[in-house]
Amino acid sequence: MTLPDPHFFGGTTVLVIALAMLVILVLAGLVVTYAAYPHRGEEVPAAPWLGDAMTKAAEAAPTIEGEPADDRDVATVGERRG
Repeated sequence: MTLPDPHFFGGTTVLVIALAMLVILVLAGLVVTYAAYPHRGEEVPAAPWLGDAMTKAAEAAPTIEGEPADDRDVATVGERRG
């Protein structure tokens, strides 16, 4: 029984996996950066243009408006629901 040449498909497969991991890491970095700065109303220290772009993208994204909370649905701090 002969095994297929590992270099025939291996190089392409490794390249695709490496590129996919790079894209995943870049997206994760953008999410963390957005959560750490623009989402809280602060500027990104090293790249203010990135924070501006993220804020514009977040404002342009469609959102679902929630219903206003009813006073009975929210317990105040220190109050126990019974």
